[in-house]
Amino acid sequence: MNKLYVVGLGPGGASCMTQEAMDALREADILCGYTVYIDLVRELFPDKEFLTTPMTKELERCRLALSRAAEGKTTALLSSGDPGVYAMAGPVLSMQKDFPDVEIKILPGVTAALSGAAVLGAPLMHDFCVISLSDLLTPWEVIEKRLRAAALGDFVICIYNPASRKRPDHLKKACRILLETKSKETVCGLVRNIGRDSETYEILTLEELSGRQPDMFTTVFVGSSKTQVIDGRMVTPRGYETKES
Repeated sequence: MNKLYVVGLGPGGASCMTQEAMDALREADILCGYTVYIDLVRELFPDKEFLTTPMTKELERCRLALSRAAEGKTTALLSSGDPGVYAMAGPVLSMQKDFPDVEIKILPGVTAALSGAAVLGAPLMHDFCVISLSDLLTPWEVIEKRLRAAALGDFVICIYNPASRKRPDHLKKACRILLETKSKETVCGLVRNIGRDSETYEILTLEELSGRQPDMFTTVFVGSSKTQVIDGRMVTPRGYETKES
């Protein structure tokens, strides 16, 4: 049967990919993806055929990958992080009925919530949620509702897509909403360019976070009321210590 692998690359280079993902890329005849993601692996597979589309052409990219797979070319559709987290797994599966001769296999990758958390320390040791601030596909009113609910539930919050050129103030607006419920001293973290040579991170308070201007390559972590800084690392206690006492 014809094959389409939907592959999560993780945060960046080859060392951050799973072995399963690397094996699929080796097997594939064609690597398809957003231009930036293809550039991450182009040097690793110089003899492959590459198909790229720009940002906002996600559905076109999925159809292109499915079409080439239907022609008998083993194809890998690339996503950064995990393909099932704000990425290509959902759209591809929704189109599967139009390509009945293509077997689709989803291969997970390390999403930014996990790779960024490892850079900061251990902020996700207890219950957490992930919220995207991009309102291209989700109305801002819904995003506000989710932020308030997460704050009221005292979740650790991992924020994707905190800002862009068209929405530079979204993180500031989100912080304003969180500060309705959460302390201004809440421990937060920023990680930029996770897994790449230019990776940077910062641990700061929620009040300080509200004045930052991140970009689309930044993942933001807002701690719960229990999150603390231990030896320069962001840590949310799981409760093991209390259990032992």
